[in-house]
Amino acid sequence: MTRGGGPLPATRRAMLGLTMAAVGTGARAQTTEAAYPNRPVRIIIPSAPGGPTDVMARMISPALTATLGQPVIILNRPGAGGNIGVVQAAKSPPDGYTLLIASTGFVVNPSLYREPGYDPFRDFIPITELGASPNVILVLPSSGITSLAELVARAKSDKKTLNIINPGQGSTPHLTAELLQLQAGIAVENIPYNGAGLAIQALLANTTPVGITALPPAHPHIKSGALRALAITGEKRWFDLPDVPTTQEVGYPGLVSETFQGMFAPAGTPAPIVQRVAHDTLQALADPATVEKLRGVGFDVRARGPEGLAERVAREVPIWRDVIVQSGIELQ
Repeated sequence: MTRGGGPLPATRRAMLGLTMAAVGTGARAQTTEAAYPNRPVRIIIPSAPGGPTDVMARMISPALTATLGQPVIILNRPGAGGNIGVVQAAKSPPDGYTLLIASTGFVVNPSLYREPGYDPFRDFIPITELGASPNVILVLPSSGITSLAELVARAKSDKKTLNIINPGQGSTPHLTAELLQLQAGIAVENIPYNGAGLAIQALLANTTPVGITALPPAHPHIKSGALRALAITGEKRWFDLPDVPTTQEVGYPGLVSETFQGMFAPAGTPAPIVQRVAHDTLQALADPATVEKLRGVGFDVRARGPEGLAERVAREVPIWRDVIVQSGIELQ
């Protein structure tokens, strides 16, 4: 099985080289930098409202508006597993007025789709990682399932395929379900939705009683008791959900995954503008009130700048490619 979209230079050196080239282009855009920004800045979110990437963007946009001195406008462009919004961002003018905030699908889709429409290394300049969240395995309380062990046991005893709602084909919740299938020895049918917000709504409507999403959109429903969290896929328990075990604790050490959010600019964006946006975004992420809000809904802030995001993209492209191959997922 081969990946779609052609060979990717998925090495840390390649991604860092692209980043340093972008940041080191010199003074060719000094005039542009001096004027930037002089009008609103648009941020494309390649998913529907209510998902983790949308939540992240809307939580940091007030602080980013303050640091940039211009309105920050959020544009949701869902579809094709996130590819529609990502491709729109890639084709936008590289002037700093259209940016992209994308989640882990950004590094998964080049291996999941034959023609994703973009190359994560060639078509974008990393600005900064923003945050990351564990995924969470969810059930309706009315299901009577109180632990991951009970869920697996029921799936095995019923001899039926376990339907699991997820926020989209190729999302880390989708791939987490594939890994659960492999590690638990159960049959899983993934039910993808166009974003985590819609997936949560379907779960609450009892379309099927089991779902996996990133933590932020599920967090308020877990706290209210509308949904029951069986396990989270992080390396440690979440600070305000102390009774929810990790997947490692309940016998699945290989079932660790995060959904991360990163900010990107179209390739060709002048280095001074990239530096300005990175500086102001990191300043926004350093605001204690913003950090507290993000933690409260399920995000761990990761303010790591261009190099940190470049390293993450270079590391995760081959990781998720291998998961897709091992799971035998058919290319889209």
